[in-house]
Amino acid sequence: MPHDLILHGGRVIDPSQDIDRVTDVAFTSGRVSALGDNLEGQNIREVADQIVTPGLIDLHTHVYWGGTSLGVDADAYGRACAVTTCVDTGSAGPGNFAGFQKHVIAPSRTRVLAYLNISFAGIYGFSHRISVGEAQDMRLMAARDAVDVALAHPKTIIGIKVRIGKHAGGTSGTAPLQIALEVADRCNLPLMCHIDEAPPTYSEAVNLLRPGDVLTHCYRPFPNAPVLQNGTIREAVLHARQRGVLFDIGHGMGSFSWATARAMAAQGFWPDSISSDVHALCINGPAWDLLRTMTKFHALGMALPQLIAATTTAPAKALRRSDLGTFAIGATGDASIVSLERRPIDLEDVLGEILTHDHLLTANGRVLNGVWHD
Repeated sequence: MPHDLILHGGRVIDPSQDIDRVTDVAFTSGRVSALGDNLEGQNIREVADQIVTPGLIDLHTHVYWGGTSLGVDADAYGRACAVTTCVDTGSAGPGNFAGFQKHVIAPSRTRVLAYLNISFAGIYGFSHRISVGEAQDMRLMAARDAVDVALAHPKTIIGIKVRIGKHAGGTSGTAPLQIALEVADRCNLPLMCHIDEAPPTYSEAVNLLRPGDVLTHCYRPFPNAPVLQNGTIREAVLHARQRGVLFDIGHGMGSFSWATARAMAAQGFWPDSISSDVHALCINGPAWDLLRTMTKFHALGMALPQLIAATTTAPAKALRRSDLGTFAIGATGDASIVSLERRPIDLEDVLGEILTHDHLLTANGRVLNGVWHD
């Protein structure tokens, strides 16, 4: 029986199945229906000389456009960088999640999943002129409300988000994290923790995380970096990975430095997931988008299949969504079509250091629930 859509002749890279070869991918009724050569279908798209991956997942974005000052448009962003799933990380809290669900998540073509902020108001004071960390005021730590909202939206709320550190939490220390962990435990959900400058220290934060929890901004610069002055990785970081804590990039406007990246890479400590932390203040640099962030790791020496794994299988695991990030038969019918172009690109970190690389990942198209989108 013919398939609805065939992507024909591309280099298919699916780390979930150890696939890296030129072949076809088919979709029927919104699902992956076949992988193989010379498949037949009603709609055949030629993707020769292009890279076809399971739908790219950006595990750290801010897409509550219009509802928060840092939000970007999920569909415009997804089209620009071939991302099929944007995971919003705490833009909304229990006090404003209903608006996020109705006005952004429901109408968006790009899939939007969310970590619910433990703060009642979400991230509400963030711009070029104003920066008020939502975890600075412990009165906003809304444990009961967060449990109620998270349990009421099991299809879209996939975890709990907390932001700690001098900028996000002021003098609150690890208290917001401890409350968020209680909420995550009550809801049987994973947690994502943001860390910026101390207090608390990087080690204090990561020591509290459980297997399956995510520490984002894991390659952040000094001060409060994952490496010591001599480049050695902190013992707490190594112990956390051993017990199953996941490490995510979350580039953003302040959380990726070449110095930290070189030190971590030299010791073989690659991130579990690569994400952009795209928002209104970094979408025009230094983060830009997921593909630009992936290109930076290509420059550091990660092979293309590793990059794809860090933006498909790894985030799908963090989300506990085995139907995403894979071309397994019956999986959600998402795909990203990209190219690794040979052309020089200046890649900046958040401190202004620039590394020039000779390749750049670019977007060509995507498939969402079995339907082609340019």
